[in-house]
Amino acid sequence: MIAYIRGIIDEITEQAVLIETNGIGYEVICPNPLQFQAMLGQKEKIYTYHHVREDAQTLYGFQEPEEKQLFAKILNVSGIGPKGALAVLASTSVMDFVMAIEQENEKFLTSFPGVGKKTARQMILDLKGKLPFEYHVEKQESTTTQKDMDPALNEAIEALKALGYSDKEINQIKPRLKEEKQTEPDGYIRKGLALMMKQ
Repeated sequence: MIAYIRGIIDEITEQAVLIETNGIGYEVICPNPLQFQAMLGQKEKIYTYHHVREDAQTLYGFQEPEEKQLFAKILNVSGIGPKGALAVLASTSVMDFVMAIEQENEKFLTSFPGVGKKTARQMILDLKGKLPFEYHVEKQESTTTQKDMDPALNEAIEALKALGYSDKEINQIKPRLKEEKQTEPDGYIRKGLALMMKQ
């Protein structure tokens, strides 16, 4: 099992990151390869899940170990394969997904591509109380407060929605927007539009 790869980010495609180490280039399928755009040409560590089938071996990669752990857990849900698990991680954060499972929020879960009510119920049945992450109420409240403290970002996100971008598209670039730390919505909007053009 390949747990992680440390090497140079050599290329980024729509579906994967190519990372070179010891003269070998590994194609690593990621939920959102654009997250690695700023790391192009740099030495980085990607946490990997080595998925083996009779007809194929595929490496899936993640920036954080929690994402990898959640990916593995979602794969255990009946009816969900790697493609479906990637779609979930591309659309939301680990914390928001765990909260949705624990609160049995079917509406949130059915917002993911390919997830209907039946699959959402199966997710809750298979994962509730079994996810290896602890998110206490205090942490949730702190996170909510932190979101409220950045009205410029919230306003920019609403503006992008008004321009016709979907929640999925916005969630894919939200981590990059948060890194910007702009003081005005216009700054976030300009960065968001630039990132959307690259997708």
